[in-house]
Amino acid sequence: MRRLGRIFRWLLLLAVLAVIAVLVFAPRYIAGAQNPVDRSKDWPVSEQARALHRRLVIGDLHADPLLWDRNLVRERSEGHVDLPRLDRGNVAVQVFTTVTKSPSGQNYDSNSADTSDNITPLVIAQLRPVQSWFSLKERALDQAHRLTRMAEANPDLVRVIHSRADLDKLLADRAAGARVVGAVLGMEGAHPLEGQIANLGVMEGAGFRLIGLTHFFDNETGGSLHGESNQGLTAFGRELVQRMVDQDIIIDLAHASPQMVSDVLAMPGTRPMLSHTGIRSVCDNHRNLPDDLMQQIVAKGGIVGIGFWEEATCDDTPTGIARSIKGGIDVLGEDAVALGSDFDGAVKTRIDAADLPALTQALMDEGLTEAQIAKVMGGNMMRYLSETLPAG
Repeated sequence: MRRLGRIFRWLLLLAVLAVIAVLVFAPRYIAGAQNPVDRSKDWPVSEQARALHRRLVIGDLHADPLLWDRNLVRERSEGHVDLPRLDRGNVAVQVFTTVTKSPSGQNYDSNSADTSDNITPLVIAQLRPVQSWFSLKERALDQAHRLTRMAEANPDLVRVIHSRADLDKLLADRAAGARVVGAVLGMEGAHPLEGQIANLGVMEGAGFRLIGLTHFFDNETGGSLHGESNQGLTAFGRELVQRMVDQDIIIDLAHASPQMVSDVLAMPGTRPMLSHTGIRSVCDNHRNLPDDLMQQIVAKGGIVGIGFWEEATCDDTPTGIARSIKGGIDVLGEDAVALGSDFDGAVKTRIDAADLPALTQALMDEGLTEAQIAKVMGGNMMRYLSETLPAG
């Protein structure tokens, strides 16, 4: 009997150690497995390209590192984004988006809102606050608070941008030699509002200045590009869009159904953008909206961010990304194209944030002028933000 007791205690100890090992190592393993960088080939960068890259004001409209259990102040081997790599890539402004729900079996064609959620087990394994295990609102707020706390603890490294005045100050400080990165907080899909318009004020108070209406499934605002209904804006979606216009919160149409795009564009005062996508005439698949819809977004003053992953570009090398950017210029004009990497968005890439000089080289090789490169690498994004963020 005593022997059986010892065996039970040893088994219990082993079980506890196994649980601890899973909690410590599994989230980091998952982050690396979901966001790999293919290093099978080097991307040489000339001194001319490096010199140009150092002069650029660079911005990225979409990255998801807040989802993963990483200290972004320190460089890590997994994933695509942290502050040291953003600094090495000379990034001035990064949009950090909060991801809160991802349907099981996620695909680009059709997803049900009622399937099991891939994010919940990740949140639990990362031992995020218990309230975030069961509430998408709390899940978004937890990620927002992580960014805010990081900025408060490291003001020389990262600064949260709430207004045009904040953006102007950041860009002036960087022009004077500061290496601080500006962070704009965005939401990937409006489902954390949980169908309550009052939650928009809660999110605005938490620092959100950009909201994508949908993600990979239909929600209270209307139809997703990857959902089942293909519908446009619901009554709640229309009310939300009007409130966002009134409060100078940027509308992101990434993942929106074509009908939702049309509905948003038809509403007076809207000036939406598309944060991360490809160009349909360059890469013809369901992930990328038709060119004419993107032209309509641009006609209302929006911009379009080009993604860095294969489904967006059909070629995820720096050359392929540059080719999609060139295609975007051909279709939308050089004042409407920006970067929308989708770094850390559960995608494989050939470069991470530190490797952005390789993209500058590829754009030069593609024949873009220095003025065009300056626009697409960040100039267009800075102009758009300066015209759409709250005045401050």
